Amino acid sequence: MQLQIAKWGNSLAVRLPSAVTKKLHIADGDSVDLTLNNQGELVLTPAKVFDKAAFMQQLDAHTKKLPKGTSVIETMRNDARY
Repeated sequence: MQLQIAKWGNSLAVRLPSAVTKKLHIADGDSVDLTLNNQGELVLTPAKVFDKAAFMQQLDAHTKKLPKGTSVIETMRNDARY
């Protein structure tokens, strides 16, 4: 499929046919990731949506695995010279 590159403001743009947007499940306003592979080909993929709840669960799981050390504040209080 050949597409035409056109000027859009100070940038260049490619208009995607509706059949392509339907296959990618993208719509007006969605974000996409564009990469350039080793063969010099452009690869366009739908951007992954950031899931804050899943991220927080992963963060909590990793935090629970961290070893508990001594409190820095307690160490400072004990070593303080007044």
